[in-house]
Amino acid sequence: MAGEKKALFLSAIVCVLPLIFSGCAAPVRPPAAKKVPVTFELNGDRRTDDYYWLKERDNPEVIKYLEAENAYTNAVTKHTRGLQRKLYKEMLSRIKETDLSVPVRIDDYYYYTRTEKGKQYPINCRKKGSLNAKEEIILDQNRLARGKKFCRIGAFSVSPNHKYLAYSEDNDGSETFTIYIKDLDTGTLLKDQVPNTYYSVEWANDNKTIFYDVLDEVKRPYKLYKHKLGTDPAGDELIYHEKDDSYYLSLSKTRSRKYLLLNLASNTTSEVHFLDADNPQGSFKIIHPRQHEMEYYVEHHEDNFYIVTNDNAKNFKLVSVTVSNPAKENWKEVIGHSRDVKIDGVDAFVNHLVVSEREKGLTQIRIMNLADSSAHKITFPEPVYTCEPGDNREFKTNLLRFNYTSLVTPASVFD
Repeated sequence: MAGEKKALFLSAIVCVLPLIFSGCAAPVRPPAAKKVPVTFELNGDRRTDDYYWLKERDNPEVIKYLEAENAYTNAVTKHTRGLQRKLYKEMLSRIKETDLSVPVRIDDYYYYTRTEKGKQYPINCRKKGSLNAKEEIILDQNRLARGKKFCRIGAFSVSPNHKYLAYSEDNDGSETFTIYIKDLDTGTLLKDQVPNTYYSVEWANDNKTIFYDVLDEVKRPYKLYKHKLGTDPAGDELIYHEKDDSYYLSLSKTRSRKYLLLNLASNTTSEVHFLDADNPQGSFKIIHPRQHEMEYYVEHHEDNFYIVTNDNAKNFKLVSVTVSNPAKENWKEVIGHSRDVKIDGVDAFVNHLVVSEREKGLTQIRIMNLADSSAHKITFPEPVYTCEPGDNREFKTNLLRFNYTSLVTPASVFD
């Protein structure tokens, strides 16, 4: 992720520098887009858009106009190119190009990304057993990007047995991805390729089945499909179709790796379905049907779901319910609603719950021991700061990773 942010930052520098100095050049007449009035009527209101035609990405006239805009920008900033290069080099000198992310442990592997000087994209790696072990490069985005004008990685999900990598790639900036499956033992790609997908790709525990979301014509993730390795994606089974265009569909997997969660959300309302990850042939079950302006978010621990919800709780509350009977009437309060403290989320581990809260504007982390119900908050030495749980993949651990930063402390990762 750090490498991707650097790539975006460098791209932003290249795009912005010409604009900074555009006012310094001699006047050059800019291109003028033609007007083609298109009138819309909605709820009795009529409006006219003279430039609606510019949305036609494949229209040769649109391409011609954009090229004219680019030529105009180059012309009015031509005299600043030397200064642009100087500023670019100075900004680049302040970036640590060769860098390493904090490794994340998953089972017996340590996963991390690193960047190399002169290369635009991150390199995804892992080591088995120890950080002193031999490095294995599982995906080098720089190699993927060769010969392409754009390259973005969307989903990045390793199978439970660590044999396969499911990743998705976007090559035109539309955030429409194609899923690829890589055999990490041989380094080769399987024939399975799934187009028109979004960011959600999750493995069932059989290491042979993936679930993914696809996009409608307005780029809304609205359908969930199931794919079995080695089969034709054209025959993939449709699992769910969200027909309400105010809802977005996404998929996640609980930290316990026991359940897949189908998340459906609008701006103010959510709904969650769950499936036993050991039984990909099964059916998703609903926890609570969508209820107007009620949000809820689900975490799993053994026989229970822990749910953060704003149901009759403006600042949210924490409840629990059995997996076998998750209906709302069975929800039991764990942390009640507070006028002074907002609950932002919960993370479940084998012996603890980690509750993310906000009080008097400050974020804070509360640790709850599930064995004796005791609780404490992590204390920090500075009066103003921001903290949040970090990348915690392991369920059976007593170690919490969190991120911390303040006005005087750089972004830091603590275990």
